Amino acid sequence: MKQASAQYEKKFDVPRQLPQFWLFDLDNTLYPADSNLFLQIDDRMGSYISEILKVDRHEARVLQKSYYMKYGTTLSGLIQNHGIDADAYLDYVHEIDLSVIDPSPRLDELLKNLPGKKYIFTNGSVAHAENVMARLGISERFVGIQDIKASNYIPKPDPSAYSEIISRFEILPEMSIMLDDIPKNLLPAADLGITTVWVKNARWDSHNLEPHIDFVTENLAEWLSQIPRSVGGA
Repeated sequence: MKQASAQYEKKFDVPRQLPQFWLFDLDNTLYPADSNLFLQIDDRMGSYISEILKVDRHEARVLQKSYYMKYGTTLSGLIQNHGIDADAYLDYVHEIDLSVIDPSPRLDELLKNLPGKKYIFTNGSVAHAENVMARLGISERFVGIQDIKASNYIPKPDPSAYSEIISRFEILPEMSIMLDDIPKNLLPAADLGITTVWVKNARWDSHNLEPHIDFVTENLAEWLSQIPRSVGGA
């Protein structure tokens, strides 16, 4: 038991070697999940399904969640089963109020000081990523965005999405770190040799820590702030 506890505590540490490439998820990773921004998106997904498929909100909700579980995103299920206009869907669900998240000068400074190239790797759209980054004040810190369209509408955690971003930006997996709030999204990254960081939130309180997760944090900015002091340390 003591050994297991020590191993868990180590997961809350930071890497001793800095990567050349940083892959950041967007929603509930770069901003706090308790802002409930994603709940707005979630609600608009249901509204879109109800309207486009002419079903009531309850049936829309059932479809939304079943497609998410089966296909990785609701969008993928809608494309494969109903041939919807993906761009119209993405535009609709991302018409949200960003004022619920605060600008983060601290995060901007921390990202600025991180060596290496930083990318957004999201199952959302480029436009949504750009809007969120602008709201946070971190737009200048990223050199590229891999969105669902660039991944051919194949979402994380499908391995092909990871192959797409690696190929597109000439990323070296063994010299990379990926940060995501959804544990299963980190498994394909770990299989490729990418160091993984789980940005945990309350949704996952009952979720067991899995072997493919190298590090865990419940506060992204705090975790990033420790890296310069810890790299090369004992």
